[in-house]
Order: sequence, then C-alpha cells, then structure tokens
Amino acid sequence: MTENIWDDRLKDIRNFEKYLNNNGIMIVKIFLNVSKKEQKKRFLERIEKKGKNWKFSKTDLAERKFWKEYMECYEDLIRKTSAEGAPWYVVPADNKPFARIVVASAILHALSSMKLEYPKLAAEQVAELQRLKGELLAEK
Repeated sequence: MTENIWDDRLKDIRNFEKYLNNNGIMIVKIFLNVSKKEQKKRFLERIEKKGKNWKFSKTDLAERKFWKEYMECYEDLIRKTSAEGAPWYVVPADNKPFARIVVASAILHALSSMKLEYPKLAAEQVAELQRLKGELLAEK
C-alpha cells in the first residue's frame, strides 16, 4: 500500500478498463444518484414496512452522517475514471421508473454502438445447410 492509495486505485481502475477495451470488452458504468432527502424517505419506509425491515441497517444511519464526504468521493471517482471507452452515466434515481428508463436507454445506446450482426456463413456452410435441410425434408 502506498500513501496515495486512492490515486493508485483510480489509476488501476483506468488501466484495467483500458485493458478490457483493448480486448473488445465494452464497459458501461451507471451511478444511480439518490438524493439525501430520497434516501431518508427510503430508510423510513424500510423501518416502517415489515417486508422491508431486512434492507435497513443501523450502520446506514451512521454512514449517512458522511453524506458530503461520500458525494465528494463519488464525484472524484466519476471524474477520474470516466473515459471514452468506459463512460459513466450518472442517473438521477429519486424516481425509480425514470431511472429505469434512463438505464435502459444507456444500455441500448451502448448495444447499438457495437453494430452487432449475425455471423456471416461461408458459401460451403450455406451449401451444407441446404444439404441438411434436404435430409430433414426427406425424413418420414
């Protein structure tokens, strides 16, 4: 470990993501940005509704006291690890249906940029398929 552990880790993330890109792997990073007000509302709901009690931990409340510091860290992380081949999508997530639409759109955008298509068969493979089709049709 070094004195600049976070700078080193961010550099490692950038290098790893660049390595993945160089090997044909697309990276899409999504940060669901929930406001402090919405987080409070969700915490209260987790306490009030028995079916959601399991989602709440008292450590959530302790960590909430560091909201400002967390937000600064997230902003720094996003700024320092966003790259052309590994973009961040920061999604306002207070409204779950809206957030889901934005996430789906980001994924569709990424997929469409890949220009995916079915593999092309060689002439010999097409001929073999036709032969096999004839075999299937000839069955009784």
